[in-house]
Amino acid sequence: MRFDVSTDERTCVRDVTDRVHEAIPDDRDGTVTVFVRHTTAGVVVNEAEPRLLKDIEQFVADLAPDEGWRHDELDGNADSHLRTLLLGQHVTVPVRDGDLDLGRWQSVLLVECDGPRTRTVDVV
Repeated sequence: MRFDVSTDERTCVRDVTDRVHEAIPDDRDGTVTVFVRHTTAGVVVNEAEPRLLKDIEQFVADLAPDEGWRHDELDGNADSHLRTLLLGQHVTVPVRDGDLDLGRWQSVLLVECDGPRTRTVDVV
């Protein structure tokens, strides 16, 4: 299953847990991998509390300076590529009886590092 997520800021976090859950067959047991098909966005598991989401956005923005990178001569987004090196483009989540088997406070989060854009997320 594949779905798109639109972002509206350069750096932002979107909770995609419900969209991931919708992609899982009702009788599925095992795991799913959530994969973002981009080099300037990441996917993580963390808490989706609104203040923490803003903290994550600030933390990610602070991971690499905005300017001064060689790749910027090409398209001006080296900082976004470098930030996602630490985030990663996939997570694997356990599934039990068609439900994500996340911890009480865990959510699947898309982390945008080069928005605004429309991102494609695969759930396999």
